[in-house]
Amino acid sequence: MARSTRRRTRILLIALTALSLSLMPVGPSATAQQTRGQLGPIECTDGFAGLFPCQNVDLLSLVPIGRLGGGTGNDIWGWTDPANGDEYAIVGTSKGTAFVDISDPTDPGVLGILPTHTNASFWRDVKVFEDHAFIVADFARAHGLQIFDLTQLRDVTPSAGLRRFSETAHYSGFGSAHNVAINEETGFAYAVGSDTCGGGLHMVDINDPTKPTFAGCFVEEGYTHDVQCVVYGGPDSDHTGKEICFASNPRTQAGNAVSIVDVTDKSAPTLLGRATYPGSSYSHQGWLTEDQATFVHNDEGDEMTFGNNTRTRFFDVSDLDDPSFDFFQELRTPAIDHNLYIVGDHVFEANYRAGLQILEMDLANDRAPEVAYFDIYPQNDFPQFNGAWSNYPFFASEVVIVNGIEQGLFVLDPNLG
Repeated sequence: MARSTRRRTRILLIALTALSLSLMPVGPSATAQQTRGQLGPIECTDGFAGLFPCQNVDLLSLVPIGRLGGGTGNDIWGWTDPANGDEYAIVGTSKGTAFVDISDPTDPGVLGILPTHTNASFWRDVKVFEDHAFIVADFARAHGLQIFDLTQLRDVTPSAGLRRFSETAHYSGFGSAHNVAINEETGFAYAVGSDTCGGGLHMVDINDPTKPTFAGCFVEEGYTHDVQCVVYGGPDSDHTGKEICFASNPRTQAGNAVSIVDVTDKSAPTLLGRATYPGSSYSHQGWLTEDQATFVHNDEGDEMTFGNNTRTRFFDVSDLDDPSFDFFQELRTPAIDHNLYIVGDHVFEANYRAGLQILEMDLANDRAPEVAYFDIYPQNDFPQFNGAWSNYPFFASEVVIVNGIEQGLFVLDPNLG
């Protein structure tokens, strides 16, 4: 079959699948999944799971964005109920935050939505601490930090209508914010890209989740796009036990950079070190390896600016006072890379039109080849802002959830050996 014919066939399949989702039966003959307007499970066979290109990743289920309250998808996180081990997807949309029970990953149940605190926003971010979800939104005026008690989901069952929840508490110390990070070991939240603290770290004590209090600012590196904060236990013994933040900063005095900040004393945070890197366009986000010796990072603008394929960058942070760029792994597609997270030796990346891409790190040999993928945007892998926004790979069940901008919630099963 000629390439143009194959492409027309794939486009037709996409259209037919979308139509079939909208026409799923709702009468007595419908299955539970059909009634809920869902798709799956589909095994990855001969490079496809249904219409989705794949390698070593099966589709367990897909919940379309319309079932999540509509709008567009953005961030995603997960919660495991400590009382019974049930797993939930917390799905950001432009209209609010949807909660989905994925304890049966082949038959997820949409429980309801927490509407946005102010206006709709293309950008929403969520993290979890002490069984509470903490939610921010960008370009959302006085949105602040929404707080939602997740334990109330235990008593909710899926229904035909979309239940509307109310926030449990609210923090108004900032209005808009692009992201929020939480250090679960210390009980502090870090809002970044907010309309306070010069766009840097806005630190909030959330040890009492429903009574958050302002703790301090870090402004020295200017606007921070994303951050990970940990109690440090890596190879640099000078900083063992301190609370350290690894920030992706696109506007430092030196340009795009990864900045390392000691926030142990919230009233006097200190910049320890900064690493720039070649071919930079927009320092976006990153995550530490489990030994805290390497910071894995994505730049959201280099594919569009320079025309290179997706690049995942690796920084040596074994000396926090003198971090340095180490190497990059170039992937097979030109898609823009977005949010990434690490479990063991694997990097789980949500890379817009290329979908979920999974790398296996071989840091001793400066390489991290792709070993699995699931492409939620089959049309193409062009460097544009469509498809996979983020993923969450930390469930004990080892399922991975992905939120698509136009598509909805994917529950996936990687087969990594």
